[in-house]
Amino acid sequence: MQMSNKLQDYEQFLNTVDAAKILKLSPRTLERMRVEGGGPKFCKAGLGKRSRVLYRYQDLLDWLAPRSFDNTSQYGNAPGE
Repeated sequence: MQMSNKLQDYEQFLNTVDAAKILKLSPRTLERMRVEGGGPKFCKAGLGKRSRVLYRYQDLLDWLAPRSFDNTSQYGNAPGE
């Protein structure tokens, strides 16, 4: 039997702690990026300031894609640099 790498629909949504683990960042860094900009896209599940923040797994991958380099001389062209 072959295992699928496709995430279940409900697994595509991650809270801040889980998204930070995937990105190897602290949750506080993601919180700061939400305020200052420059981080991955996020969703707000609910109304108001205290509604749950969720990240789509694919949005994390999309955010990382332009931050992938073949060598260090390419780094100066990264988004936000």
